[in-house]
Amino acid sequence: MAIRLFVGNLPHNVTEAELREHFSTVGPLSYISIPTDRETGRQRGFAFLEFKVSAQADEAIRCFDNKPFKGNSLTVKEARPRDDRGPARPSSSRLSSTAEPDTANPPAHKPNPNFGADAAPHRSRNKAKDRFNSERGPKGPMREVVRGQFFGEPDDDDDDYDDVETSEEKMAGRDNDLDEGNT
Repeated sequence: MAIRLFVGNLPHNVTEAELREHFSTVGPLSYISIPTDRETGRQRGFAFLEFKVSAQADEAIRCFDNKPFKGNSLTVKEARPRDDRGPARPSSSRLSSTAEPDTANPPAHKPNPNFGADAAPHRSRNKAKDRFNSERGPKGPMREVVRGQFFGEPDDDDDDYDDVETSEEKMAGRDNDLDEGNT
């Protein structure tokens, strides 16, 4: 009986001849399928190969799984039947914006036991935040931060403040002190 293999992580520009040549070292291939995207026509990055002898298929899995091919590490494993994969994903071309949801048969949603409770809907999440802000009360005026020099009226006991009238007297007194100290 023929054994079908799934080959993943293929480069998008691989040809059937290149795949046949690469896998023919194990044995002759009876079937190759390289699926393409319906909308773009590009290859989807995987292929299905079929060997007539199961020993050759097992050898192909052993030899080519996680081995490089044209710069990519291949994934080679036995293909599962279509029934085991579950429902196919809908193509975006088949989806219509005018399609109405099926309200009679809603999709079954099972909660995941590995996570906590579901989060609140987005609209109701901000209510708790708004309630907290309203409990604080109004904010007062901003405090003035004083930095740098203060340019105002000086205190009387400030010695660094020079007045024009007194500066001449101080300078004359300093000169006298200097003269007395030198002699």
